[in-house]
Amino acid sequence: MGLNSGEVVVGKIGDDLRMDYSALGHTVGLAQRMEQMADPGKALLTGHTAKLVSGYFQLRDLGETRIKGLSDLLHVFELEGVGRMRTRLEVSHARGFSKFVGRQSEMAALEAALEQAIAGNAQVIGVVADAGTGKSRLCYEFAERCRAREIAVYEAHGVAHGKAVPLLPVLEFWRGYFGITELDTARAARDKIAGRMLLLDEMLVEGLPLMFDFLGVSDPERPAPPLGPEARQRQLLDLIRRLARARSAREPALALYEDLHWFDRASEEFIENVVVEIAPGNRTLVLLNFRPEYHAAWMQRSYYQQLPLLPLGPEAIKELFADLLGSDPSLHRLRELVRERTGGNPFFIEEIVQSLIETGVVAGSRGAYQLVRPAEEVGLPATVQSVLAARIDRLPEREKRVLQTASVIGERFSEPILRRVADLGDGDLPAALHALTSAEFLYQEALYPEAEYAFKHPLTQEVAYRSQLAERRARVHAAVARAIEERESGKLGERAARLAYHWEHAGEAREAAKWHRRAAEWVGANNPAEALRHWGSVRDLLDTLPETPESLVERAAVRAQMMTHLARLGDLEAQATTLFQEGRELATRSGDPHVFSQVLNGFGLLRLYAGAGTEALDPLLESIRRADETEDVGLRVAVRYGLSAAYVYDGRLRESLAAFHGAALHLRASRIRDRIPVSSGNDSSSRSTGWPTAGGGRFVSDGGRMISTASLWLGRRCPEMDR
Repeated sequence: MGLNSGEVVVGKIGDDLRMDYSALGHTVGLAQRMEQMADPGKALLTGHTAKLVSGYFQLRDLGETRIKGLSDLLHVFELEGVGRMRTRLEVSHARGFSKFVGRQSEMAALEAALEQAIAGNAQVIGVVADAGTGKSRLCYEFAERCRAREIAVYEAHGVAHGKAVPLLPVLEFWRGYFGITELDTARAARDKIAGRMLLLDEMLVEGLPLMFDFLGVSDPERPAPPLGPEARQRQLLDLIRRLARARSAREPALALYEDLHWFDRASEEFIENVVVEIAPGNRTLVLLNFRPEYHAAWMQRSYYQQLPLLPLGPEAIKELFADLLGSDPSLHRLRELVRERTGGNPFFIEEIVQSLIETGVVAGSRGAYQLVRPAEEVGLPATVQSVLAARIDRLPEREKRVLQTASVIGERFSEPILRRVADLGDGDLPAALHALTSAEFLYQEALYPEAEYAFKHPLTQEVAYRSQLAERRARVHAAVARAIEERESGKLGERAARLAYHWEHAGEAREAAKWHRRAAEWVGANNPAEALRHWGSVRDLLDTLPETPESLVERAAVRAQMMTHLARLGDLEAQATTLFQEGRELATRSGDPHVFSQVLNGFGLLRLYAGAGTEALDPLLESIRRADETEDVGLRVAVRYGLSAAYVYDGRLRESLAAFHGAALHLRASRIRDRIPVSSGNDSSSRSTGWPTAGGGRFVSDGGRMISTASLWLGRRCPEMDR
C-alpha cells in the first residue's frame, strides 16, 4: 500500500456514457509512487502523511529517496503498527505542552462544581467550544488537579471514526475503571472485574456474568443468561447504576467524557440513561466536552451546567506567544498577524507558530526566536486545514454549499447578497443559516436594516473558500459583483474596492481594472497611498490585456496617474523613472498627444516634489506644448496648473501667476467653467476610454475658483504685484 496526504481535486470525469468519481492531482500521484515502491505486505507513506499521524502509529524512517518527477528528495516512512497515542492532546503532551493561559474563570467554575459533588450534590458540566479552542486541555489540567488531591479520575474519549464502532468510548471507560489493559488475558480481566465489584458490594456478584460478557471476556463456565436485546440492555443499565452508586458511596470521583460529538448512538444512550442520571447523595462530577453542533435532551436538566469556552483574549495570546516564540521586538507585528488570523484559537496559534519555525520564518530557540523572513510567507498548516475541513465536510450538502458561497462573498456578508448568489428556495436559505449559526460556523452581526452575518473564525472562511474548485469560485465571485452593482447602485464609489476584488477573482481583468480605477478616484482625496495601491492594480491588470490602440492609451494614462500620486506622497524618483520610461514608450506607440502630455505632466510634478527644482520645468513645459497640439481645453488648463505649482516651488511667483492667468484665459475663451463635470475626465481620450487626465478631475472642473484663490495667495506674498 502507499499513502500520501495533501489537497486533491475530486469530481466526476469521463463522458456522457460513463462517468467515474475520482481524485486527481500531484497528491494522488505521490501515493501511487509509494504503492509501487512498497514490498508485498508493506505500507509506505510520505513525510506529509507521517507528520499528520506521528505518535498515533509506529513508523520506521527509511530516509530520503529520489522519486521520479520530483526535483527534491522525498522523505519516506514504513508503517509498522499502532502507536501509544489516541488523541491530539496526547500528541501535544509528547511534543511538550505550551503554557496553560487564559482559563482562570473556567477553572474556578470547575473547582466550585467539584466541591458541590464532594459534598454529595453531584454535578454535570458540559464544556462546549469550537475545535482547537482548548476543551481537552482545560479538562486535562482539571483532571491533573483532581489526581493531585487523590480524587479518582475515570475517562473515555470519542474518536473521529468512533461513530462506526458501537459503545467504543463506554467500553474504554469501564475497562479503564477496572484497570484492564490490552496485555491482560481474559482470565486476568475477569479477576480484576470481580475483585473490584465484590469489594464495592457483595450483592453485585450475580451481575458478574453480564459484566464479563459486556466487556468481551465471557467466562465459559459461568455464561451470561440468555436474554433478548431489550431485556439484556435493561439489566446491564441497572447493574451499572448499582455499581456507580456503590462506588460513589466509597469515594468522590471525576468522570470525564471527551468529544461527545464523535460518540455513536449506543454510547449516547448510555450517557443519557446512566451518566447523567444523578441519584441523591452521589459524589461524582461528570465532565463532558463537545463541539457547538452537538445537542442532547439531557442538557435541559436542572443540575446540568454548560460552560462555553471562548477564544483567548489579547493578554492570554501575548502570554502564550511569548512562551512559544519570545518577546523580541521583531516579533511584535508577527504576533498581531497570528492573533488576527487564528482568532484566539490556542491550537491554531500553536500549529501556525510550529509552521513558522519549520519554514524558517523565525530562528532561535523556544522563547527566544527572532523574525528572519516576512511573516506573510507562512501558509495554513495541514493540521489546522484538516481539522476545519473535516468539520465542514460533515455538514449536510445544503449547509456546506451555503457556507462555501458565503466564504466567497467575504468574512462578513449580508443575507440579501447571499440570497441572490446562493440560488436557493425561499425556505432553504433561512434554514441553512439557522443551522450554520447553531453549529457556530457563523454568527449574526446585525438585523437592521438588513441581516448581516460573519464567520465566527477567520480560518473557517479560508478553508471553506479553498475547498471549492477555482472554476466555481470564479463564477460565484462574478455573481457577487453583479449582485452588489444591482443592490447598492447608490454607493458604488464606496463599494468600488469590493467590486474590484470580486471581478479580479472572477478572472475579468477589464472589469476589475475599471473598479480599481473607481476606487482610486473615490479614496484619492483622503488617502493618496491607498489610491496609489489601486492605481497599481489597474496597471497590473491592464498589462494582462491584449494590446490595442485604446489599451496603449489606458496603460500610459494610468502610469501618469501613479506619478501624480507619488508626487503627492513625496516619494523618491526611482519608481518615477521606471513609470515615466514605461509611460513615454506606451504613449509614443499609441501616437496620442493627449496621453503623452499627461505622462510628461505627471513626471514633471513628481520631479518637482522630489526636489528637482528647475529640472522639473522641462517635462512640464513639454507637457504644455503637447497639450496645445490638441483641442482639449481641460487638458491645457490642467498642465498649466502643474507649471504654476513648479514656479511657486522655485520661488518664481510672477511666472506662477502668469501660468494661472494663462489657464484662466483658456477657461474663459472656451466658456466651459460651469460645464465640466466634477466626477469625470475632460479630454477626448477620457470620454472615449474612461481614463482621466493626469492633473484632471476636481481642480479642472473648479478651475476658475482655484485660479482666483491661487492668485489671491500669490498676491498676498507679492504686494507689489497687480492682484
